[in-house]
Amino acid sequence: MSVDTLRDLIPAYAKDISLNLGSLASETVLNDQQKWGCFLASAHAIGVAPVVKAIEAQAAAVLSPEALNAAKSAAAIMGMNNIYYRALHLMKNSEYTTIPARLRMNVLANPGVPKMDFELWSTAVSGINGCGACLDAHEGELRKHGVPATQVQAALRIGAVVHAASRIVASEAALAG
Repeated sequence: MSVDTLRDLIPAYAKDISLNLGSLASETVLNDQQKWGCFLASAHAIGVAPVVKAIEAQAAAVLSPEALNAAKSAAAIMGMNNIYYRALHLMKNSEYTTIPARLRMNVLANPGVPKMDFELWSTAVSGINGCGACLDAHEGELRKHGVPATQVQAALRIGAVVHAASRIVASEAALAG
């Protein structure tokens, strides 16, 4: 499987999503590790089986085992953090922001890949999960380390398109099943 296989699963009504998948797979704003890590973290964040399988197959040809693991770790840790910190942000009672989270987040300190790659992947997943607090935190870290806005935007674009493709594939499977 590959992104091309995934594109074949997308019906004509969503041609724009298919075209965006193809252009993002050819994106050169990010290096291959950054790009395929964004794709993989995004796919795992959503968890639609055919999308995960197609993207993981293509990412495995580019990413080291450590990078594959780190991209999945970004999806996992952001799956927790995005819900927790989004809830704190949405709650009117700010007292909760003063209480330590007491959630394990060790992978953030040592993800096994360059920290800025992991931050890009976490940004893509945070966009998918809609956590403004996490988006601001990760984007701030990236910008502090000189990552240009075009690279941050590329990560967000990948997350958005993988999300759309996943929803389409899942809804078409629901119709077929």
